[in-house]
Amino acid sequence: MEQRVSLITLGVSDLSRSIDFYESLGWHRHPTSVEGEVAFFDLGGMVLALWSRDNLAADSAVADGGGWGGVTLAHNVRGSDEVDALLAEAVSAGATLGRPGAATEWGGYSGVFVDPDGHPWEIAVNPGWPLDEDGRPRLE
Repeated sequence: MEQRVSLITLGVSDLSRSIDFYESLGWHRHPTSVEGEVAFFDLGGMVLALWSRDNLAADSAVADGGGWGGVTLAHNVRGSDEVDALLAEAVSAGATLGRPGAATEWGGYSGVFVDPDGHPWEIAVNPGWPLDEDGRPRLE
C-alpha cells in the first residue's frame, strides 16, 4: 500500500447544511458531486466528501454510536493571525469554537472549531512543518 490518503468522507446529518458550511469557508464543490446525495471537494491531491452519516456507517460496516469518531482534521497555515481569522470565519459560518487560538507546548499556535456535524478541525501554525508554495506541509 502506498503511503497516502486519497479520500476523507465525513458523515453528515444534513447534506445541504454541511455543503453551505464548507462553501461559506470558500471551498468549491467539484462538478462530479451528486445533488442531494454526495458532495466532493478537491483538496489538491486528496478529496473530501460529504455523505449521509447513516449511509457512510452502513457502507463502512460499522455501528454508529453517534459520538466523536476519534479523528480530528487539521489545516495548517503560515501565521497565528491566520489561525484566529479562520476560527472566526468558521464560527461565523456555523461552527462551534472548540478551543481558541493559543500558543502550544510544541512551539506552535493552534485552535479548534467543530463543524455543524461535530467534526473537529484544528487550525494550526507548526514551525516544524513549514508550508511549501502550495500550502502543503513539509516534515522536517
